[in-house]
Amino acid sequence: MTLIQALILGIIQGLTEFIPVSSTAHLLIGQKILGIESSELVFAFLIIVQLGTVLSLIIYFWADLLNVVKAFFSSFQNFENFRSLSAEARFGWYIILATIPAALVGYFVRGLVETLFLSPLLSASIRLFSAATLMASAEWLGKRTRKLDEMNWLDSLIIGLFQVLAIFPGASRSGSTISGGMLRGFDRAASARFAFLMSVPIMFGVGIYESLGAFHLVGFDKFLPALIVGFISAAIIGWLAVKWLLAYLNKNSLYSFAIYCASLGVIILSIYLLG
Repeated sequence: MTLIQALILGIIQGLTEFIPVSSTAHLLIGQKILGIESSELVFAFLIIVQLGTVLSLIIYFWADLLNVVKAFFSSFQNFENFRSLSAEARFGWYIILATIPAALVGYFVRGLVETLFLSPLLSASIRLFSAATLMASAEWLGKRTRKLDEMNWLDSLIIGLFQVLAIFPGASRSGSTISGGMLRGFDRAASARFAFLMSVPIMFGVGIYESLGAFHLVGFDKFLPALIVGFISAAIIGWLAVKWLLAYLNKNSLYSFAIYCASLGVIILSIYLLG
């Protein structure tokens, strides 16, 4: 992989990780267009570059995350019952609860996910159709009347289950979790905020896990400059994407993203069927 290819993939990752159009699908498409053959190193790149977008989230939500972390650890000292905890402390527990389903499923089906990455076009098209259907359903069925301070443990668990979909190629992490929040009655902005914050632990964990494993791959030392370029470009573009999407969802729906995903899915499936 050249540095230019790594830069392009990093930009794609940063732009599409948070905008609900499936970063994985776009990375797989980019990989195909750029002529990058699938390999363990490329798979590691596609996962590790997500750490750049994790960094952009941490920077963007720094104040919120700091307050949540402080309140969470303080809750162990003054715990009486869950309802007595501050809103920030409860939010910390909800993030942990929402992370558990994807962490468990991701651990046990990692081999299957790697196999799907070896057949990118078909798996990407299927997941894009799924993402489009999910976002359209969320807009149609979601009441969008609740705020984050009304969240309970069942909400966080169910939204966490939607994050499981993001493990598979072509699924949109942000699209899945934002839709999950909307189907639980939360408004678009609240759903997006929780979706972004809850993605930090799982994305960080997966990125670190893959990074540790990648150190032992043959040729990793030569691959490192490309990883650095992809990481930095993903972080910069990711920060801009988060800022734009939160402002966009205050006044606009997910239908445009659903239409885009469905249209792209048709194109990719046609290319796959035509060989």
